[in-house]
Amino acid sequence: MKVFKLIFKNALRHKLRTALTILAISIAVMAFGLLRTVVTAWYAGVEASAANRLISRQAVSFIFPLPYSYRDQIAKLPGVEQVTYMNWFQGVYIDKNQFFARMAVDAETIFDVYPEFVLDADQLQTFKRERNSCVVGADLAKQYKFKIGDIIQIEGDIYPGVWQFVVRGIYRPRDKTTDATQMFFHWQYLDERVRQESPERAGNVGWYIIRIADPAQSGAISNQIDGLFKNSRAETKTETERAFQQGFIAAAGAIITAMNFMSFVIIGIIMLVVGNTMIMSARERTREFAVFKTLGFSAGHLVGLILGESMLISALGAGLGLFFTFPFVAGFAAAVPKGFFPIFNVEPSTIILAVSSALVVGFVASIFPIQRALTTRIVDGLRHIG
Repeated sequence: MKVFKLIFKNALRHKLRTALTILAISIAVMAFGLLRTVVTAWYAGVEASAANRLISRQAVSFIFPLPYSYRDQIAKLPGVEQVTYMNWFQGVYIDKNQFFARMAVDAETIFDVYPEFVLDADQLQTFKRERNSCVVGADLAKQYKFKIGDIIQIEGDIYPGVWQFVVRGIYRPRDKTTDATQMFFHWQYLDERVRQESPERAGNVGWYIIRIADPAQSGAISNQIDGLFKNSRAETKTETERAFQQGFIAAAGAIITAMNFMSFVIIGIIMLVVGNTMIMSARERTREFAVFKTLGFSAGHLVGLILGESMLISALGAGLGLFFTFPFVAGFAAAVPKGFFPIFNVEPSTIILAVSSALVVGFVASIFPIQRALTTRIVDGLRHIG
């Protein structure tokens, strides 16, 4: 018990220095938590991918469309249970800073292929009946205070003109990995207007989503789909939903790698801060440690004193940092348009990594002061002035 009492007294001997060290550690932990949360948010779409869904897109580039006529041909393949499609609409709602996914979809099948989007049966039926209706996610409805019956007006860019949609449904996420920030409306509503204004662009969809019976057959079915349209004017590239999502992440690979690197640089900063504090503390107590040795304190006692102080400071900094990480991340999420990071939560792995890193840093930072205290002779320690 006396050793523990000494640890606390030593840690608080220089209150300002200790407080600043704890503050620096807590800020570093907060920054680490935010960066890791951004990285995990990038991967949220991959983690939410279903094993029984394939994505078929234009082989040259995702931005090129596919003919609507492909749908029935894909649906006839063995192992295919259901086919739906989406079309990226984009447009501007209020201003360009208000970003969220706006998709033209097949109202009859979209919620069958994506069961994680939970929509009340009466709202689904109303959505299917009304051509200019739309369904929005619960998070989107909360952000913009959308209610059933509200009209959403969007200024088109890919598809020019003013577009109005009536909110007829608000879907809920099945679990925390489900994106609840999207807007779905009828592809037929889009296509009818395109036929009138730009007939050459009509009859196309963005990509197909295929639900299959056996995920183990995903490779074979993908090859069959691509084989159907080989040497056509719009060849396809079909892959699992997970691979499709990873393709988007790969496009931002350099950014994610940089964030990963910076998050671990922060760990190095924590180590330098704690190490500097402990080295200063050990140097100041050289004579004190010599006196302890004279009084019969063992090497284990000295190790316990130095290591305990280092671990205590690191633990306090990590605890304070984690306490403020959650409101810090929540504030960042509120400042960024919801559509950029639909899933933005501090994951348990981030908490574990932050805490364990801070504790490891506390241990590593104590090694040099311990080595100095143990190897310094009593006579040299008593002569030390500093």
